Amino acid sequence: MRNQPASVTLPAEPGPFPGGGSRACPPSGDVRSEQQYRQQKFSNQSSGPSYRKDQYFPKGQNRGERGRGRGGWQGGCQSVSEEMPKYITASTFAQARAAEINAMLKAVAQKSSNSLVFQTLPRHMRRRAMSHNIKRLPRRLQEVARKEAEKAVHQKKEQSKTKCRKARRRHINLVAEFNRRQRKNIWLETHIWHAKRFHMVKKWGYCLGNSPTEKSYRACYRAMTKHCLLQDLSYYCCLELTGKENELLKQLARICSIDTGLTFEEACCLSGRFEGSLNLYRADHYPEDMLGPVTFLWKPRDGSENRQLWIWVHPALKQDILRELKAIFQCSEPEEIYIPEPVATSTQEEKRMDVVLTLGKKRKKEDKEGEKAVPVKKIIGDGTRDPFQSYSWISQTTGIVISDKTMEILRYRLIGPLSHSVLTETLKAASLQTEMADSETELNNWWVENCKDSEKVSLHQRQSAIFELLEGISSPSEMPPGTILGLTVGDPRVNLPKKKTKAMPDFEKYQDNDKVRQLYLEGVPVDCAHSFIWDQDICKNVTENKISEQDLNHMRAQLLVPGSHLDLGPCESKIPILLVQQPGKMAGEDRPGWGSGWDIYLPKGWGMAFWIPFIYRGVQVGGLQEALKHSEYQRTPHTPNDFPDCQAGMQFAKELESSLLEKFKRRPPAKRANYVKLGTLSPFVCPWGQLTKNWELRMKASGEFIPSSPHRERCATEGHSFCYPKEEVVKEASPKTGEAEETMEITSAEGALKTEDVTGTQDFGERGETMTTNDFIVLRSEKLLMQLSAWCYPTAGRDRRVRLISRLGQKDMTEDIFLPILMSYPRALVWVNLSLLRKGNPELHAMICIPTEDDLLHLSKDKLFCGPQEPKHRDIFKHKVQKLKEEKKKKKKDNTKALEGDPPSVPDKETTEEHEDLILGLWSDTLPDVTSHCSRTLLGYVTRGDFSLAAGCGEALGFVSLTGLLYMLHKQPADKKGLVLLRTPASLQYRFARLNIEV
Repeated sequence: MRNQPASVTLPAEPGPFPGGGSRACPPSGDVRSEQQYRQQKFSNQSSGPSYRKDQYFPKGQNRGERGRGRGGWQGGCQSVSEEMPKYITASTFAQARAAEINAMLKAVAQKSSNSLVFQTLPRHMRRRAMSHNIKRLPRRLQEVARKEAEKAVHQKKEQSKTKCRKARRRHINLVAEFNRRQRKNIWLETHIWHAKRFHMVKKWGYCLGNSPTEKSYRACYRAMTKHCLLQDLSYYCCLELTGKENELLKQLARICSIDTGLTFEEACCLSGRFEGSLNLYRADHYPEDMLGPVTFLWKPRDGSENRQLWIWVHPALKQDILRELKAIFQCSEPEEIYIPEPVATSTQEEKRMDVVLTLGKKRKKEDKEGEKAVPVKKIIGDGTRDPFQSYSWISQTTGIVISDKTMEILRYRLIGPLSHSVLTETLKAASLQTEMADSETELNNWWVENCKDSEKVSLHQRQSAIFELLEGISSPSEMPPGTILGLTVGDPRVNLPKKKTKAMPDFEKYQDNDKVRQLYLEGVPVDCAHSFIWDQDICKNVTENKISEQDLNHMRAQLLVPGSHLDLGPCESKIPILLVQQPGKMAGEDRPGWGSGWDIYLPKGWGMAFWIPFIYRGVQVGGLQEALKHSEYQRTPHTPNDFPDCQAGMQFAKELESSLLEKFKRRPPAKRANYVKLGTLSPFVCPWGQLTKNWELRMKASGEFIPSSPHRERCATEGHSFCYPKEEVVKEASPKTGEAEETMEITSAEGALKTEDVTGTQDFGERGETMTTNDFIVLRSEKLLMQLSAWCYPTAGRDRRVRLISRLGQKDMTEDIFLPILMSYPRALVWVNLSLLRKGNPELHAMICIPTEDDLLHLSKDKLFCGPQEPKHRDIFKHKVQKLKEEKKKKKKDNTKALEGDPPSVPDKETTEEHEDLILGLWSDTLPDVTSHCSRTLLGYVTRGDFSLAAGCGEALGFVSLTGLLYMLHKQPADKKGLVLLRTPASLQYRFARLNIEV
């Protein structure tokens, strides 16, 4: 037997065979007995079907030979007979057999599979109840199953007892989870409401609603035009400046210019009656180094020297503007940034953390944890802000304090003609009841103190009267632009209707009221613009003492008549707010006042308390896409998309290019547009620096608009306001411009300009050039834009009278007028809007081109002429792309050979690196002259374009080169002024469009 102990020997046993034993071999010396044994064995084996011996064994090999070396009959039976023991010991033999039996029992008891006991039963014996009830199993298997169950309990991870959805959605669990998710991106107070109904995106450190999940494109437009659209603009950042008025105005004048319009010193804005808007630049760098657009509000004067100023900025511009403000005011961080809380509070924090860690466990009333547990508080405001991070900076020299009040003040926007109706139905002025119990005085103690002052009481009454007059005004556009109205209102949750209604105006009430007419003409008085929201302590009191939704619902449940009005009396919260009128569309002749509305400023913590009542008045809610369309229909630049000369705009263009390029690469090569053949040099980004540089060099090369030196001297002596800046500034901006002008040559049939101008080197993305703020500027001078707007109007046509009226006070287009503009701004861009004459839908990065004389002649003869077509270009990179493909195939083949053992052939590294960035269909080399690359001269690019529901045709917004615009207007006939051609990047068809500059 196998696996025998070494001390055990097995002697031959007596048997039927000679020599003893049942199957013992005969003695080796007895040849006759051996032959008889083989014959008997052969006859026993051949009792079945007969087979030939050489059928399974090779020739010359028998079974004995085949078995040699494999534990068979080695050398016949002699070796086996020699190993057979002559005697055995009973005790030793029994021990060996016992060891084998134990091994066998152990192998039987040990499972070779992961199946449980009840799964090993025969199928006819299996029952579902056996899986959870051990007593259902046969008795012989119950003990094994019980051990398996105990082992599974120990191995199983400790799971929470409350795994059902109801337990997971408990309030304390949800709040802790939401607080955890707000550590990375800031949540608005309306985030949960938006997340259930909107596509959410993460931008600028916030999690914002992009567009509704339902079909609402036309619904949002109808709301903006006929009813009301609601938007949450709380992600806008508020920077508060506090200090002496003279010191504030002195330094703020350095970062803005009166040439662009209003400044911080405007009298109507400085009084606190109106909101102002302007563009900020780096200190003393106008018109270069743009920071971005802002809106500002001054707190009305209260008799003290110090003034408060709120500057509202887009989150993409916040860091640049905050850095510049700290630089001009020389502000440094205060020494005590963070004041630690008492020890008791830290103990509470530890308990709160313990509660968060044991959220999955069920708390009972008798548990100590349930009695002393600290509830998890909901994050209100900026949840990503570190408590040690400074949010206030002070100037040691002037005493100016800059505070970052981001997410401390909420901001909602109502857009549409019925914004007044929504406001007056949702909000009610706070009552003047002051009789309160002692336990309730802490709720509105600030309001009780103010009600004791007769002047503040009368002010509140005047504000309430003006607010009621708004119901009789048909549209917010009838109010003076930027009107500010301060107000203190009651809890809007008390006035909730039973079901959703649509707020409608009541024109009969105030149709012939003299007070409404006076409000039209004079606006809101200065004292009525005051609001308690400027006081930080009052805002903190209002936020902390807000009645919870649970308590409010409990009060509603105790009403005698369910659904009746809930009157809280003196216990009702008093919330200070600020209403700011948004004028809507102010530039241009068509749709004046479109998109007007009101902005509501609230203390933090009251977001949903105001949001839901607005929803119940039938407003439509919009997201970021609706805000983009709102500015598009107003034909105003959108932040940061349409500000290419500021850092945020350049960053946006870079991100947009990378996303469009990745989308282009994901498409199969056969399904991509070949932009090289279409003549589109830059389909994913607008090369503004290259455009302005090429137009400047183009004019210098032609010599047509190059003024002589006596003209420049005459310009200086006559005192033109558009004269060229100092020579030192120009040399500093481009130190090698003179050398570039001398070495410039016009080569190739396409008229590409080859130059060594170092200031024009740009690199866009992977293939192009880096833009710097020194390459170009955006013209924002109101005086110049009004002049350009008048020149863009044709002097003949159906509406000639209207256009002539608009040109009153403006000068004719002569060289004495536009040459100083060219000298002052050789690399400037102008914001324009374009309306297609006929069919067509402009797209992003569409090209704005100058029509030729033949195009204009063809249009005058044929009114249905759509536009010319661009001839197809030759793809000069096609053979390089094919060569790159062949090299890749060769490299792959060489790698395969290397695996097989053959030495690979080394490809040329230079050629591989040369064609590394080649993409079929894209211009992979340095951009040539973009103005003369196609058959029509390029003038600018479109940044936003689509079919306009407001105009009923395709409209586009974009920038054009100032030099190219003046060149086009100078060349065009009088009745064709402002006609341009539009071509989308993936098309060869040009479309006629009318170019306008609205101021």
